[in-house]
Amino acid sequence: MAMELRHLRYLLAVAEQHSFTRAAEELHISQPTLSQQIKQLERMVGVPLLDRGGRSVRLTDAGEAYAHHARRALRDLEAAERAVHDVADLSRGHLRLALTPTFTAYLLGPLLAAFHEARPGIGVQVREAPQDRIESGLLADEFDLGIAFHGPHLPGIAATPLFTELLTLVVSCAPGPPAAGAALPVTELADRRLALLSGDFATRVHVDAHLAAHGVRPRISVEANSVQALTELVRRTGLATVLPEAVTEEQPGLAPVPLDPPLPPRTVTLLRRDGAYESAAARAFAALAHELTRTRGYAPPVRPAVR
Repeated sequence: MAMELRHLRYLLAVAEQHSFTRAAEELHISQPTLSQQIKQLERMVGVPLLDRGGRSVRLTDAGEAYAHHARRALRDLEAAERAVHDVADLSRGHLRLALTPTFTAYLLGPLLAAFHEARPGIGVQVREAPQDRIESGLLADEFDLGIAFHGPHLPGIAATPLFTELLTLVVSCAPGPPAAGAALPVTELADRRLALLSGDFATRVHVDAHLAAHGVRPRISVEANSVQALTELVRRTGLATVLPEAVTEEQPGLAPVPLDPPLPPRTVTLLRRDGAYESAAARAFAALAHELTRTRGYAPPVRPAVR
C-alpha cells in the first residue's frame, strides 16, 4: 500500500490533539477510520509512531522524528501548490502579511490602500504579532512577509532594510500645537504624566531603556496594549506618550515634541523566510513598500551593527 498525504495529516492531527477522538472531530472522520489509517502508516514505516499507553496519546521518539519531516513535507507541498497557481500578471492571488502592532497606527493603512489600488485582485490577510512570533510564523510558512525591526533574527530569516523609524514624545494639539523651539530635555519626563504601551511591546522596552540610561523614572498614569487607545487618550487629555513620529502625520489632533537626547532610531525591515518561494504578490508588495516609504519621506534605512 502506498503512503498518501492523508496519512501525514492524520498523524499530525493526533500529535497536536493528543487524542484520537479530538483529532477525528477536527478531521471530520470517524475515530475507527482514523485509528485504522494511523496503523496503516505505522505498518508502512515499520515502527510505532504513537504511544497509546498513557492518559493521552503522544508521539514516540520515532514518531517525533517522522512528524518533523512530515510537517516540512506538507509545508513544501503547500508552497509548491501556491507556486503553480501564482499568476504573474497579478490579476489574482493572495498575500499573508504579519507586522508588529505599532505599524497599524501609521504604515498599514497607506500601504494596503496603495496595494489595493494597484492590485485589486490580490487578497491580503493581515496579522498583528510580536516579532518573535512573526519570525517563527515565516519559518513555518504561515506568513509570506513580515514587517518588524532589525535583528538579531532567527536562523533562516532574511531581513531587508525598509526605512528608519524615529520615536518622539507625542502630545495633544488642543488647544493648539506646541510651539516650535528647543527639544525637551529627556530628564523632564520624570515630572510629566505619561501613557505608554505595555511592557510586552518592543517599543516600550526601547523607551524604558532610553529613560533608564538617563536616570528617568517615568510617571506612568496609563499602560495600554493598543496604539489606538493611547492616541485617543492623548488626544483627549493632558497625558503624553512616546510613539513613532510618523503617527502624528496619520492621527489628527496629535503633535510630536522632540526630545534631547532623542530616542535611538530603529531600522524597520521586511522579513522573509530565506530561500523560500516568493509569490508575485509578495514581490509586488515588497516593491510597493520600498517605493511608498521613500515617497512619504520616511528616513532612509541605515543598517545598524548587529548587537
